[in-house]
Amino acid sequence: MATQLFDSDSEDELPPGWEERVTTDGKVYYANHETKNTQWKHPVTGKKKVVKGELPYGWERNVTEDGTVFYVDHVNEKTTYTDPRLAFAEEVKDSPLDFRQKFDGSSTALQILHGRDLTGKFALITGANSGIGFETARSLALHGATVVIACRNMQAAHESRAQIIQEQPNAQVEVMHVDLASLKSVKLLAEQYEEKGWPLHLLILNAAVFGLGHSLTEDNLETTFQVNHLSHFYLTKLLVTTMMRSAPARVVVVSSESHRFSDLKDSNICQEKLSPKVNNFWHMGAYNNSKLCNILFTNELNYRLSPHGIVANSLHPGNMMYSGISRYWWLYRLLFTLVRPFTKSMQQGAATTVYCAVADELNNVGGLYFNNCCRCQPSKQAENKAMAVALWSASEKILNKRLKRNRKHAKVAA
Repeated sequence: MATQLFDSDSEDELPPGWEERVTTDGKVYYANHETKNTQWKHPVTGKKKVVKGELPYGWERNVTEDGTVFYVDHVNEKTTYTDPRLAFAEEVKDSPLDFRQKFDGSSTALQILHGRDLTGKFALITGANSGIGFETARSLALHGATVVIACRNMQAAHESRAQIIQEQPNAQVEVMHVDLASLKSVKLLAEQYEEKGWPLHLLILNAAVFGLGHSLTEDNLETTFQVNHLSHFYLTKLLVTTMMRSAPARVVVVSSESHRFSDLKDSNICQEKLSPKVNNFWHMGAYNNSKLCNILFTNELNYRLSPHGIVANSLHPGNMMYSGISRYWWLYRLLFTLVRPFTKSMQQGAATTVYCAVADELNNVGGLYFNNCCRCQPSKQAENKAMAVALWSASEKILNKRLKRNRKHAKVAA
């Protein structure tokens, strides 16, 4: 029998007489109404597909007494016999690392989440009161997740929460305080989170400082190093048990392409290099080093925790986006303003973060670096296992030393 030819704008479009259906376990099959036959492969492309996850937000699956399955869209008050997840069916992969790019640099966080229902998922996001962090929080909350905005500026955090609630009154958004320039504050956040008894499925380490001159935190560490790396390292360690109880869980670390310009080596990873004194300090060098630390930390974290159901991935959100990160120097504010028409929007900037947080193809897949919602190769240093181990060891050493110092000072004050 000759193959039927037809005009189509998409290779996935079905020929006349064919229908796409889904089994109860999510496998896609194809029914030919003319021959009354069914098959697993697409009649044109030969691909096999599956649908994953729960029904989209607001949808419900019902079965009549005679076994007929239908779907109700409570948001738009519509009923259909077609599984809405078919719109997001994925090709069956030969390997977990066989990624087929579905999104790119122009995709938005809300496009990544289209059709997803995150009800029951809990996400903690640092620095989520503005910029990319806010759009990440907003996007996840609008799709049913309970989102915890953790940041230093509580007034801005409550204003951000109010903005999301105004858009979606049923959104679940909580606000918690954390000052990443204070290890004491980081510990308090973790303790308060655990006291609430919430699970934690998504830990998104988004907060960062950029262009900041040399300054010391209350823990006597250089600020860029502590805020961008060490405090996130500490927060993750404190919340590991909660994430293990909530597994599967993910840690998403916002890094930067700036990591490629770091001068860190496995032979110089120590406190003097990571947290330099003023005479050895250059703000861009400190930022570049902290962003390399983000990736090295992510890779080692994934190695240690993936056997326990927690995967970790890092990402670059975009270049020179107009956000609060440029606030520390007027020249950067001017430069970021000038290039604003040519860079990503905040929604586009949040897309890769959200992709790493929810993409089904990243289930049980970690230790990777993403840019424009696509896996890409980081620098050779970022993939250096010896450097990752050295950074972990140095971070533990610095952290323990500071915590011991803080306890000693607390006893003296008492």
